[in-house]
Amino acid sequence: MNLTPVRMPVRASDRLVDKYDREFPYLRLSITDICNFRCEYCLPDGYHCRTRPEFLSREEIRRLVTVFADLGVWKVRLTGGEPSIRRDFSEIIEMVSHLPGIKTTAFTTNGYRLLANAEKWHDAGIRNLNVSVDSLDPDLFHKITGHDRLKDVLAGIEKSLDVGYDQVKINVVLLKDINDNALTDYMEYIRQRPVTVRFIELMQTGDNLAYFKRRHRSAQVIRTELVRQGWTENIRVNGAGPAVNFTHPDYQGAIGLIAPYSKDFCLACNRLRVTATGDLRLCLFGDIGIPLRDLLQSDDQMPALKKRIIKQLDHKKSSHFLADGETGLIPNLSSTGG
Repeated sequence: MNLTPVRMPVRASDRLVDKYDREFPYLRLSITDICNFRCEYCLPDGYHCRTRPEFLSREEIRRLVTVFADLGVWKVRLTGGEPSIRRDFSEIIEMVSHLPGIKTTAFTTNGYRLLANAEKWHDAGIRNLNVSVDSLDPDLFHKITGHDRLKDVLAGIEKSLDVGYDQVKINVVLLKDINDNALTDYMEYIRQRPVTVRFIELMQTGDNLAYFKRRHRSAQVIRTELVRQGWTENIRVNGAGPAVNFTHPDYQGAIGLIAPYSKDFCLACNRLRVTATGDLRLCLFGDIGIPLRDLLQSDDQMPALKKRIIKQLDHKKSSHFLADGETGLIPNLSSTGG
């Protein structure tokens, strides 16, 4: 298989800008929708699929990322499901990381393979790492995820810090009456660790309405407590995600809040998504999936792929409509990479 990077001529007009003048330097690329955890807010009954899906091949991924890089994307996050389930995950990392124009390769994981592979993945090219840790209490972690693996996941994070990743973040889905009182525990965890803990508001998806109504908690409760304890909100850096970050002089780490139900959340949107089977999603909660896979079969299709992607930005909306209960095509967070 030929993995030689293909570089196309770049014109000034070939950049990803929508009609609201938002630029998109950040691609979230799902490489599988399979996950081995059974998180109660996402896949409480585990992963099920009637037919075995055929996920994007490495060659298809190479062509896809090459075109996005030629359109100004410089950050790629590999997501799932659980991306490390793929047997060729390390090869995908190495390929994507070395494509012209890509400055940062990141991935999001449940951490179950992190301890054994942190150094290998760093050597392959991963620089930013997000790990889902919805509780620091072993029993509660087990209850939420369906797996008694908190000790291993935390050991993997420690290994990652030793290896020297540029960024290590912990994702916490904020759940009412489950972990919404755990701020103090996470603050103590990051007191001597350069880790960012990000509290993410539970989002409604196509199959979790009853759970959402029971467990949704606004991130404002965390913000209020941070301000009360003297934490300072930081300026958002270029290429960063949607989190609002807070720091405190007494802590090495930081606290982030991702609040998709907050006012003007989408004003600074800077990312596009592609599913594991090659559909472009202009929004995590969009109601349209634009197929790209038919233009990923040979290198000579790449100019046409570029034109299709650019054209679709005309259809990107100003905002999601989660507050109105519109969840788009997403049945659960695993299906589009969160």
